[in-house]
Amino acid sequence: MLLNRRHFLATATATATATATVTATATALTLPGLAWAREKERVSMGANAEPQSADNVIELRQYTLRGGQRDTLIEIFEQKFIEPQNALGAHVVGTFRDLDDPDRFVWIRGFRDMATRERALAAFYGGPSWHANASAANATMVDSDNVLLLQPAGPGQGFPPQSSAGAATSHVIGATIYYLGAVNSGEFQRFFSAALLPRLAAAHVHPLACLVTEEAPNNFPGLPVREHERVFVWFARWPDAEAEKTFAAEWSAISGWRNSAPEAVLPALVRKPERLRLAPTPRSALR
Repeated sequence: MLLNRRHFLATATATATATATVTATATALTLPGLAWAREKERVSMGANAEPQSADNVIELRQYTLRGGQRDTLIEIFEQKFIEPQNALGAHVVGTFRDLDDPDRFVWIRGFRDMATRERALAAFYGGPSWHANASAANATMVDSDNVLLLQPAGPGQGFPPQSSAGAATSHVIGATIYYLGAVNSGEFQRFFSAALLPRLAAAHVHPLACLVTEEAPNNFPGLPVREHERVFVWFARWPDAEAEKTFAAEWSAISGWRNSAPEAVLPALVRKPERLRLAPTPRSALR
């Protein structure tokens, strides 16, 4: 699959097929306290009030790279791929080094909706910026198919608008991924709101975004996604790696947090969540 995908991306022209976009309707559940938490986070960062992001479809992309090639890919990406994608409606929300794997590059891309995603990807991967730099970028990669297609868990739960990248930062962006299996995402959201959000607030951690799997079919098959993985993901920011490390140690020591989970939610809590510790690259908007 990898060779076919990379051959497609290196040689294809923009030939989007007109398909009916199936828009999955997420449970319109507002997690109590999340809006307040975001406002607290915004104030702590010294930002002015901003409208909610228009990105309703989000890709969380984790690339495994050849040894010593991460900085090479970051340089190509930041110089050649950010502005062309943003101009086409494929917003580069953030780009990161994985702090736990020197051969992992992680980035987040957002779209207004699935129809925009199809058009924007066809235009970008069929356009001059990708064609001129595809060989150099692909040469750094072992795999680029580890992709979760997501949507905000409810109104106001997507990523807030990001300002342009500024000075270097020591911030760490954390992503915690719960694998739901057959668990209803709405049921899990209610548990997260009641049992985990208050604990996060007590630890002075305020989620930047809460996302769930986008259930619509992948409408750009040239880029595979993990279509059979259903997840709930929350993101947060820490001032530095030491602060995140302290939180992680305290969080992992909490006992009994599953006790209030309904029977229907417990299967999603048996498997340990996946945790990503991400350092923003120089031009990452999310930082």
